[in-house]
Order: sequence, then structure tokens, then C-alpha cells
Amino acid sequence: MWYDFLRGICPRFLRQKPLGPYIADFYCPTAKLVIELDGSQHYTDEGQERDAWRSGLLSEIGIRVLRFSNLEVDHDFQSVCQMIMQELKKKEGTP
Repeated sequence: MWYDFLRGICPRFLRQKPLGPYIADFYCPTAKLVIELDGSQHYTDEGQERDAWRSGLLSEIGIRVLRFSNLEVDHDFQSVCQMIMQELKKKEGTP
């Protein structure tokens, strides 16, 4: 995701960005957007509960979280990129 897409787009994303007690996979401070790529551990009951809690805390400070499974990235990379771009455009206020 980083080498094939995020490192080359604007606004700029950061990798492995500490946000409070958490480390976001990718963070765009301009858009206040976190991108998380989730492996299988995120799909257990405990993992989903932890992720929902974390996303809720980030939401409270105005940061939106988009989550994608590793499988989505591997099998439908273009759609994942399009969803990220759509979210960035919403933040910019463009249609």
C-alpha cells in the first residue's frame, strides 16, 4: 500500500504514526485520516472489540479511520485506493 500508492499522493501520509497510545499504520494529518490494514487477528471477537474502541477514541478527536483487510488490499487494490481517494475528496470538500 505504501510503495504502490500512499507515499506518492497528496495530501501526504505518514507511516507508523503514533497517535496517543496507538500507532496508526498510515496517517494523513491534513485530512485527519487513518488507514489501517488488518490481518486475521483483527477479526476475532477481541480484535474487533479493540478496533472499535480505538476507532471510537480517534473519532472523538476528529480522526476518521478506514480499515481494510490484507485480503482486500491483495485482491482488490484499485478499489481500496479509490475508497481512500473518495475519503480524501470528502475532506477537501470537493465532489
